[in-house]
Amino acid sequence: MQSNPTLLPNKFDGQLDRLSCLISRFRVQATVVMPNKVYVEPANFFVFETADKRIELIFCPHVDTLSALSGKCSKSISGEIVAAALISISGAGEHLVAALPKTIHVSLHDVPALEAIISPIVEEVRDPRCGGQAVLLRLTEVFVIRLLRHVVSQRGTSVGLLAGLAHPRLSVALVSIHDAPTKQWSLEELADVAGMSRTQFAVTFKEIIGVTPGAYISNWRLDIAKSELASGVSIKDVAKISGFSSTAAFSRAYSRRFGHAPKYARSPMEAPGRQIGITDQDVSEPAFPSRAVHH
Repeated sequence: MQSNPTLLPNKFDGQLDRLSCLISRFRVQATVVMPNKVYVEPANFFVFETADKRIELIFCPHVDTLSALSGKCSKSISGEIVAAALISISGAGEHLVAALPKTIHVSLHDVPALEAIISPIVEEVRDPRCGGQAVLLRLTEVFVIRLLRHVVSQRGTSVGLLAGLAHPRLSVALVSIHDAPTKQWSLEELADVAGMSRTQFAVTFKEIIGVTPGAYISNWRLDIAKSELASGVSIKDVAKISGFSSTAAFSRAYSRRFGHAPKYARSPMEAPGRQIGITDQDVSEPAFPSRAVHH
């Protein structure tokens, strides 16, 4: 029995929009750190001028507050710091940022799109004015988006989500998953969207993304669920929003992934026996209909 045709994801100006759905689901927070305090306050984003007057930036997206305070990211700086901040990303799309390299070092002269957004950031830091924090937050959001574009376009990673988004065929399937998390995707449908055979798609997806298509879908749904729970949405509604067949199925999958029941999501410290080291493959509800084959 032939299934209905699967709609391809929307395109922007004739090109596949790989990032908008993910970007819409994460939140950026930025705290400015004055250049003379970068070694006493946590920071993971630095703009500096080298001895030959080149403006460069270093961003360590995975650095937490403690390691930022220890100066791990700032050790690569060679020049005068002109702007610094602690940038954090949260929300369902944060796994996109998790796919970035540990340290990103860019000479802005080589990337005009980043240079154009860094200049006003430096200006706001050097000359603080009314509304400066709001301006910096918005500029930082644009910076993160442009940085993601740059890494994807440069194929900055060989394995992981960003590598998948840079892949001409897998990217179409990934965007389809991101756009429609509640759809009960079959392996055949995703392979068809990608223009590949089922076996070729399953093998290529696992090699490049690092997990099976089923595990990726389940984890994407759970990332959405975690974000929605944090914003105060009820467990019943979250289960529906994130594409699970029932509240019970959602609770099982959530508990296995995060180590505690959804009811503790707003107060994770109260969760009994919280587990450590849950892997991406630890999902309890199959992402594909039963007729599909896992690879």
